[in-house]
Amino acid sequence: MVGKVGVGDAPQVVPEIVLASGSVVRARLLKNAGLDFTVDVAAVDEETIKESMLAENASARDIADELAELKALRVSRRHPEALVIGADQILGLGKDMFDKPVGMDGARNHLQSLRGKEHRLVTAACVVQNGKPLWRHVEIPKLTMRNFSDEFLEDYLAASGTKILSSVGGYLLEERGAQLFSKIDGDYFSILGLPLLQLLDFLREHGVGMK
Repeated sequence: MVGKVGVGDAPQVVPEIVLASGSVVRARLLKNAGLDFTVDVAAVDEETIKESMLAENASARDIADELAELKALRVSRRHPEALVIGADQILGLGKDMFDKPVGMDGARNHLQSLRGKEHRLVTAACVVQNGKPLWRHVEIPKLTMRNFSDEFLEDYLAASGTKILSSVGGYLLEERGAQLFSKIDGDYFSILGLPLLQLLDFLREHGVGMK
């Protein structure tokens, strides 16, 4: 793909962008920002890596950062010239870390644990080209859930359905999940799964989009 150039300028080759994630929300964020990209999901044994790092007392920040880089590195092998975006998100409540809920009962248990409390969403992203990390960023928004009733919780689960199982917290903030919260402190896009503004800054510096 060749970008626009002025008279006398050499053609600028715009690198391909690959998203190493199967997240529908992350893909939507990039698409809505006007980026052309392809999706190639990284095959990474996240649970084994998490368990290994937790055994070494790694923080949620370090684990999310490591997983984002590893996903991008794996996919970069198949697209060496591309800018490959890897991302990961971990929910922290005190010293506990949450994975994506398993089934609607799992989502119910997650939300009951988070109700009336503040939790953190550690959101990491990494860009790799030719097997080398070029950029990384971690955002840690803080979210406080209101003390909603059991009746509200059951209504929320019934109305939202299984799509909330794709979220580590069992909620989609851009939809009905907004009703769960009393306070949010941090970057909205990072809560959705990607530090988008910082990523776009990096991509513009590498010839993707206009400065």
